[in-house]
Amino acid sequence: MDHVFPRHTRALPPLAAAGEGCYLFDGNGKRYLDGSGGAAVSCLGHGDPGVIGAIRDQLENLAFAHTSFFTSEPAEALADLLVAHAPGSLERVYFVTGGSEAVEAAIKLARQYYLEKGEPDRCRIISRLQSYHGNTLGALAAGGNRWRREPFSPLLIDTSHISPCYEYRGRIQGETREQYGLRVADELEEEILRLGPGTVMAFIAEPVVGATMGAVPPVPGYFRRIREICDRHGVLLILDEVMCGMGRTGTLFACEQDGIAPDIVTIAKGLGAGYQPIGAALCSSEIYRAIESGSGFFQHGHTYIGHPVACAAGQAVVSALLERDLITRCREQGGKLEQVLRERFVDHPNIGDIRGRGLFRGLEIVADRERKKPFDAALKVHAKLKKAAFDAGLICYPMGGTIDGVQGDHIMLAPPFIIGDGQIDELVDKLSLAIDAAVAAGSK
Repeated sequence: MDHVFPRHTRALPPLAAAGEGCYLFDGNGKRYLDGSGGAAVSCLGHGDPGVIGAIRDQLENLAFAHTSFFTSEPAEALADLLVAHAPGSLERVYFVTGGSEAVEAAIKLARQYYLEKGEPDRCRIISRLQSYHGNTLGALAAGGNRWRREPFSPLLIDTSHISPCYEYRGRIQGETREQYGLRVADELEEEILRLGPGTVMAFIAEPVVGATMGAVPPVPGYFRRIREICDRHGVLLILDEVMCGMGRTGTLFACEQDGIAPDIVTIAKGLGAGYQPIGAALCSSEIYRAIESGSGFFQHGHTYIGHPVACAAGQAVVSALLERDLITRCREQGGKLEQVLRERFVDHPNIGDIRGRGLFRGLEIVADRERKKPFDAALKVHAKLKKAAFDAGLICYPMGGTIDGVQGDHIMLAPPFIIGDGQIDELVDKLSLAIDAAVAAGSK
């Protein structure tokens, strides 16, 4: 490992040598249960023969054709499949190679939509604190995570951030879940009015907040009010389903469970299930028609958008999710995982909250459960937990800064949809050992 630039120069990872089902194997043959699907990516597990066969067949036929000259059968077929199952009036699919690119495309598409409509003053984006929308500059600017943003803040466009829908810490005594949801949703209207309604082009949010907060779902009614506010002020609603979409929360599109449809939705991760890098931004018929009847040209693009092999993989993945009824399985196994997590941790003195939907689950780690007091950030309990779990043969997704970008720790779980009951028990057993080891180390 002399020439690869690693994520962390002082923590070199082992070599991943093989994958099978819910497990990964390193170069020494050690087996790891993939309890987070990497980063909520591997929804089908590792070594799926159907997807591998689709990739092989496409490579033998056509590897690459640049989209400035050609479309391809896999791209057309995958777009048809996604639109056939998409909510609302989502009608067109713009393929990219990952989640950050999908968000960048969505932001630029929103801007061009208003230019085509003759509303050039609409350029402002509103997002939520503790959101994460990607690491490219536009996506990073839209996100609301302080520690990710700070090093690059001089390079970021100016965006606004309202409160997240974070029931565990945000709902006050005597307030119903619905009242809390409406209260924090109404911050969007207040911010639109503060900025000037004619200047705001989009509000972007994750239906279930992923990496930054740990599988935090909205309360009932929250997104319906958000949709109403956007409609009232002519603001586009962009839903970032890069992590929580493609069946991960129990429906193909996460927003289906909240009874709304966005103007643009971004997807990735589970779309390719790790077999190929692919993402997409789906937009409404209205947005597409504005460009079609205007300039006719979306001023955006990358070399590998709509890559035939990636689209063939994506089509195989989505077809597998639908035809093998794996989304139903995700809901069922997600319910079992929640039950086992609650049985094991509901009274644990250092687990403050257990949350999520489907096979997208989070646990918030606290020093004092009664007062919801987090551990001192300097202790890096999340990092200790990740190491302890990895040593035990479990891959999970802990992170710090849960509350405000600095304070708080959580663990995110997003195992493959094929996970069995015995593997759920294995996951929770190893997680329990890791939590106790990390808390003990953090208490010293």
